[in-house]
Amino acid sequence: MTQEQFSKYSFLLDRTARRVKQYAQRKFKLGDFDLTVDQWIVMKNLSENELLSQSELAQMVFKDQPTLTRIIDILSKKGYVERIPHPQDRRSFQIILTESGNTKVKELKPKISAIREKAWENLNDKDFEEFKRILNTIYNNLE
Repeated sequence: MTQEQFSKYSFLLDRTARRVKQYAQRKFKLGDFDLTVDQWIVMKNLSENELLSQSELAQMVFKDQPTLTRIIDILSKKGYVERIPHPQDRRSFQIILTESGNTKVKELKPKISAIREKAWENLNDKDFEEFKRILNTIYNNLE
């Protein structure tokens, strides 16, 4: 592949990722979800995992520590997450969803599923499998 082709494909990938996030954020706002896309990603990962340290969560959601701290602060003020002292490390905390946070995740899952399905419209199973294969290859190339 030439540098020019690589540049065009990278642009398409970046442009599409931005469009997906912008579309989702717009739907979150219109749906009055009381969350941003980034806040949702944090809550969804917390709902799928038992106690996570902030550093584990940061790796999982691909956020740096200061950004994740801000997101957790906001979610904490909203009553969706709680920091509890880490049993083995007094300097760190584990993050958990509150009852209100769990309720919010359950309430939003079907709505967010519908938002995601919009992006996959007009793609058949074969398209989806090939797309998944390509994205996984790109991801694994960068390990």
